[in-house]
Amino acid sequence: MFIPRQLSKTLKKQLQLFPIISLTGPRQSGKTTLLKQLFPDYQYFNLERLDYRELITSDPMGFLKTTGPKLILDEVQNLPELFHYIQVVADERNTPGQYILSGSQSFLLNDKIAQSLAGRVYISHLFPFDLTEIPQPAADIYTTIWKGFYPRLYEYGIQPHDFYPSYIATYVERDVRTLKAIENLNTFARFLGLCAGRIGQVLNLSSLANDAGITVNTAKSWLSLLEASFIIFQLQPYHRNFSKRLIKSPKIYFYDTGLACSLLQIKQADMIKTHYLYGSLVENIVIAEILKKHHHSGKQASVYYWRESNGTEIDCIIEQGNNEIMAIEIKGGATFNRDFVKNLKNFPARDIKVHKKLIYNAENTMSIADIQMIGWNNLPKFLNETIDTYKMAFRL
Repeated sequence: MFIPRQLSKTLKKQLQLFPIISLTGPRQSGKTTLLKQLFPDYQYFNLERLDYRELITSDPMGFLKTTGPKLILDEVQNLPELFHYIQVVADERNTPGQYILSGSQSFLLNDKIAQSLAGRVYISHLFPFDLTEIPQPAADIYTTIWKGFYPRLYEYGIQPHDFYPSYIATYVERDVRTLKAIENLNTFARFLGLCAGRIGQVLNLSSLANDAGITVNTAKSWLSLLEASFIIFQLQPYHRNFSKRLIKSPKIYFYDTGLACSLLQIKQADMIKTHYLYGSLVENIVIAEILKKHHHSGKQASVYYWRESNGTEIDCIIEQGNNEIMAIEIKGGATFNRDFVKNLKNFPARDIKVHKKLIYNAENTMSIADIQMIGWNNLPKFLNETIDTYKMAFRL
């Protein structure tokens, strides 16, 4: 069963403009399925296969000349020496739509693109389903958080407690060994679990490193690895002075809350209701959905959090262009409380137009003063409207 993806329109459009497009994303996010369905007239080669790698390595230029254009090269980071030849052949032909490069390790793939293919390639990312893509949305927020968004869960009816432990084990054994020379994989797996326990918290590298029994530099390196393989992302603080954004600490979130729940040993959806990280998981799923929706629409997301020295903070800030931002507070409660909007009311405008939103676990959408309150059930509609606003602001 093929489930349409939001990114399809962008990929088709960009393939008419660029000689090469690159598609990265986590393993099992549906990259191969999407590319085969969208471009059936392209030859497909999975470079995780040793026989294909040996064939191409023996005569890379001959392979590219013989097969001609319209190639999908999956997990292409496994053959880094091929990038130079792709550049040469693409420049010789000088036509759009020649190659599609796909991979689950963005660090290796993007590094080779920067070295050899800069200016010739359109870079895109495919994540697990976003809320507007899943074929049968769960009835409540708890099940949605627990189940996560990986396509196989929906296509084959696999239970989260069967899928995620195997996914995590495969990730640690395959990608981690490939990307970093990590001797103790058990320590890394523990580090991954400690990151899950810090969802929505301002990153304290020293504390994280101490708890994991590693050095601060190692913790930095492993966080970069988790980002490169699309497990986590770091949300940077918002400040209109861009240099100050780099000084303050980010927050940690997971791209998929189902994976985070597995790491937190949450065995069933009902456990989330009373879990100490319930509010953080709700915050995580909303911010991750905002990021995924932007990427799947082919847009660059400018998403941050805001925090003052006195501890007052806004969960999510989206820059919208035209000197406008959207300030979003995210709450797990189902019953409205005036404290939910306290920080939004106190948010300083400072010569910028602010659209204030509250997203919480309710059914309806309504407004109070200048704050729009969005119920969980209306989040998909809100995500679509956010993208439409982005397109209007930047005239896309």
